[in-house]
Amino acid sequence: MRMGLSILVSLVLAATVAANVAPSPFESSTVPVPRSQIDKLVLGRLEQLGITPAHLCSDAVFVRRAYLDAIGTLPTAQETRTFLADQDPNKRSILIDRLLERPQFADYWAMKWSDLLRVKSEFPINLWPNAVQAYHRWIRTCIRDNMPYDRFVREMLTASGSNFRVPQVNFYRAVQSREPQALAQAAALTFMGVRPEGWPKEKWSQMAVFFARVGYKSTLEWKEEIVLFDPSTRKMENTLAANPQSAIMSSPASTGDRNPQFITAVLPDGTTVPLSPDQDPREVFANWLIDAKNPWFTRNIVNRIWYWLQGRGIIHEPDDIRPDNPPGNPELLAYLEKELVAARYDLKHIYRLILNSQTYQLSSIARGDDPKTEANFASYPLRRLEAEVLIDALCQITGTMEQYSSPIPEPFTFIPEDMRSIALADASITSAFLEKFGRSPRDTGLESERNNRPTAAQRLHLLNSSHIQRKIEQSTKLQSLLQSKGKPRDTIEGVYLTVLSRFPTEEELKTVGAYFQSAGGNRRGAAVDLIWALINSAEFLYRH
Repeated sequence: MRMGLSILVSLVLAATVAANVAPSPFESSTVPVPRSQIDKLVLGRLEQLGITPAHLCSDAVFVRRAYLDAIGTLPTAQETRTFLADQDPNKRSILIDRLLERPQFADYWAMKWSDLLRVKSEFPINLWPNAVQAYHRWIRTCIRDNMPYDRFVREMLTASGSNFRVPQVNFYRAVQSREPQALAQAAALTFMGVRPEGWPKEKWSQMAVFFARVGYKSTLEWKEEIVLFDPSTRKMENTLAANPQSAIMSSPASTGDRNPQFITAVLPDGTTVPLSPDQDPREVFANWLIDAKNPWFTRNIVNRIWYWLQGRGIIHEPDDIRPDNPPGNPELLAYLEKELVAARYDLKHIYRLILNSQTYQLSSIARGDDPKTEANFASYPLRRLEAEVLIDALCQITGTMEQYSSPIPEPFTFIPEDMRSIALADASITSAFLEKFGRSPRDTGLESERNNRPTAAQRLHLLNSSHIQRKIEQSTKLQSLLQSKGKPRDTIEGVYLTVLSRFPTEEELKTVGAYFQSAGGNRRGAAVDLIWALINSAEFLYRH
């Protein structure tokens, strides 16, 4: 790292501190007032607790935040200019609607769902390449087409067929064990937000009964496997033998049948249901799960969406729903549940409600230090960009591409050079950057598998690696910006809009302008230093 860059880093940090005084580029002077039911429930609770909410965020912060949260992508400099120049008072709502229809929306949320559904070719999730591609394509198509959430889940739980031709069946293959209890655990974690290992053993075993007739059959095609309803009693009998209290098998005397295969099974809410020999128990479980009265199903998904957009679940952690971990705002959670049911499980309806709320649009600058501020959503939480989003942002800024590989012989998958990280289907396809910056390995489906905590190795990589240096200094996209013959101010503004999605403050212009002047005729070198300094700033690395 050149000496001038270390000086410039200090100058830019000093300018950013000054920018936080007034007027701040990060917040407006507008005090939030309830405009939606979400706002009434959140701001009303803050008032009860005596917590002052943050001001609303500035337009520059909002456009960057909305792009990153909705589609996992930075706005371009031109997109930012257009939004900031727009005088329409409804421009934020208009932008949200546009973002929800962009193809990157499907890419980004397919990535999120692939984390939960463990979409991965190799150990310990052995889906294999063809199945991964089919499964990911199906997930992305469902998101793109806005398939109702209840149908999305039901198709996975009840599907039968080839893992290559009926992608939904891969839900039953993307687990580390094919025992009924492991399948029940995957369903409970993903669709109920529950960790059944915390349940009484009997309750977990009772749920496993509904997955005891899932069968697997290989074919002559390499790596193809058929997932099917297996009516044979062997697996069911083994499950009952291991856990005799998990269900009741009827005797011939009580049923009048010579074959005692009728079972009285118990659902997680304690309801008992009869299962006949020719009935797929998965159908019974799915019908119970997606019912609007189910105590877990709707609650789980609206809580997850709130967590994904707000950085913290109403119930936190979002995949640890249990009686002794109550919601921080029960009325808010109940409202979102009711809205999703009324909207016939249209998930985009929930995205719109949250993104359009003043609660979501609060600044990240808290108005006090009350420890209850974060849990009650009094300000927008700072969060580091996910590994995939961060490398895509760096590639977008510099106009460069990333190379991906697999450390093992499989999968034999061609990755186009212009493939964005958020669109990668397979967690077995990776890069040194993604591994270093905490990409989810997709082994368990837990949200905590993704590690966004910054490390010293990450800081050194961004500040002093040849990887980042090559992206900046060899970028053809930045050449016109770096070699501009116009005023230094134009170059500085272009860099800020490209990297931080905002115009520089007057204080920053003054500080960076002085650095450009000290560089003499080497404006390109000064601009490269500025880009490097800004991508190492917390403002670039974090959602805010």
